[in-house]
Amino acid sequence: MTQESLSRRERQIMDVVYRRGEATAAQILAEMPDPPSYSAIRALLRILVDKKHLQHREDGPRYVYSPTVPRQKARARALARVVDTFFDGSALSAASALLGSSQQKLDKHELDELSALIDAARKRGS
Repeated sequence: MTQESLSRRERQIMDVVYRRGEATAAQILAEMPDPPSYSAIRALLRILVDKKHLQHREDGPRYVYSPTVPRQKARARALARVVDTFFDGSALSAASALLGSSQQKLDKHELDELSALIDAARKRGS
């Protein structure tokens, strides 16, 4: 399943669940911007389970929801979609846009980490 198959509300729910690691319907409701009703949250959670984005376990009278895909894997998939969609599959163009953005200021430590990642990619021949 892809993020494109999610509605705005479904994406908001997934954001809360990924941020928390796992969450109940009440916790999700409390953290959503301009939340819908509790029953709407429950209906959306059922849809996300049906779409296999979420799984749940019982904890007493309530369900606790967690993602079916680890956050790191979901990040990689989402980033690949952004690079494909907006940068014609070019990692260089995406990195250039990010580094050239006035909204994204990197400190010396972050720049050193990026440099190390580039060096490692060179050694791998990527």
